[in-house]
Amino acid sequence: MKSKENILRIHSIESFGTHDGPGIRMVVFMQGCNLKCLYCHNPDTIDKCGGKEMHIDELVQKAINLKSYFGKRGGVTVSGGEPLLQSKALLTFFKRLKAEGIHTNIDTNGRILNHFTEDLLDNYADLVMLDIKHVTEQGYQFLVGQKNKETSFEFAKHREASGKKMWLRYVLIPGITNKPELLHQLGDRFKDYKTIEKIEIQPYHKLGIHKWETLGWNYELKDARENTKEEIDAAAEILKNYFREVKVN
Repeated sequence: MKSKENILRIHSIESFGTHDGPGIRMVVFMQGCNLKCLYCHNPDTIDKCGGKEMHIDELVQKAINLKSYFGKRGGVTVSGGEPLLQSKALLTFFKRLKAEGIHTNIDTNGRILNHFTEDLLDNYADLVMLDIKHVTEQGYQFLVGQKNKETSFEFAKHREASGKKMWLRYVLIPGITNKPELLHQLGDRFKDYKTIEKIEIQPYHKLGIHKWETLGWNYELKDARENTKEEIDAAAEILKNYFREVKVN
């Protein structure tokens, strides 16, 4: 029986992901996003009407079939697009996964906080990976095309209050997000959080440009360069003053 509670709109599934949370993971890339980040390397996940519908029973069975590979640390990560656009059905999915003893993780931009997402954050998401786009309002609007950076910070506050584990992710773009003063602002914002296990630096790359071109979209950061090793190392050293662990992806 189909209903909004047991159907998820999916872009793709990676069976043996190793960069989307702890251990080996089944990564479910959800279709649809509420942002259009200038550096998005999966712009084909933005369209809310794209992708394909999958029944939660099928997704749960795929996870069960992979359970022996997950070990003690692995599990299922939902990424995107923005998974919390489908938070009602995602709640059903995570309840089923938890019943099977499977670790759950959400990779999110943190712009959606309703009673479904609050239930997920408080009770069913073992881990949340929160993407911090920028620490200033002007920079945030430039990068994502939406106002109010504070939404993701309010999201982080709610997760902190739940006492459940959280990782931060931050894309390092030369001249835009890698300025020392911005990195210090980022660290200062979160330095007292108890739930943050680590921050992951995502060095800027241009691997998604061809997807933008295929969609007929203008890639506005085509003139931005990739980070030097020295820049990445310098950013990591600054963030180490504020976070227990700094990882470069």
